Amino acid sequence: MLSSSKTYSVLPASDLSRATAWFRDKLELEPEDQSEQGARYRTGGDSWIYIYETANAGTAQNTAMCWLVDDIGAEMEHLRGRGVVFADYDFPGLKTENGVATDDQGKSAWFQDSEGNYLCLTQPNTPM
Repeated sequence: MLSSSKTYSVLPASDLSRATAWFRDKLELEPEDQSEQGARYRTGGDSWIYIYETANAGTAQNTAMCWLVDDIGAEMEHLRGRGVVFADYDFPGLKTENGVATDDQGKSAWFQDSEGNYLCLTQPNTPM
């Protein structure tokens, strides 16, 4: 049953106003819905991101969400122009060059939002 259900991402924010400003200014996303509890963004078809305020924001040290993209280089260039900083890694199993990790599955690049959440761009080798 779950294999045919839609999914969405939930991201914590310690300061909802700061987070929504960052998503607007850096990612050019406007909330479709907003309340005191959170903001909901629609992305790519039926995808959603919900950001809510909590003191637990930024405590996870793992990737919270990825965007599947057709051209990672173009997306990174655009986001860098808006002030987004991509991480560089160099440890066993993960090495980036100019912010991009390449493996058998494709290319990925990570950055943090204003709340410390790790977000990702992924360009799969197999067409989406």
